[in-house]
Amino acid sequence: MEPLVDEDSRAYWDGLRAHRVVLQRCPACGRTRFPPMPSCPSCGTPGADEVEAGGAGVVYSFVRVHRSFSADHAAEVPYTVVVVELDEGCRVLGRIEDHGRAAIDDRVTAAYVDHATWTELRFRCLR
Repeated sequence: MEPLVDEDSRAYWDGLRAHRVVLQRCPACGRTRFPPMPSCPSCGTPGADEVEAGGAGVVYSFVRVHRSFSADHAAEVPYTVVVVELDEGCRVLGRIEDHGRAAIDDRVTAAYVDHATWTELRFRCLR
């Protein structure tokens, strides 16, 4: 399933294609944010600076998926989706490659899966 790319999210998706995590940082208050949006949710300042994240962080939350949403993805279950709090201070979503090993507060690092027309952000446990 190809993602919907708009002007606010283009740098993020282009970054993933180059195996980089590109986030937005508010030029006024300095807060890093995800998902990409036209203005800062903290202070309301329009615009953002693009910053590259290191891709490392900790598992904030996770869910194990046991039923696919469609027959096209039935072979992929079970898998685990994690919410990762990046070292840069914001949270992002992605699947974890080491299914079944995810635990809250685990250190993880970004991993990338290239599809035909887009790149998926995943994570790998560091323990």
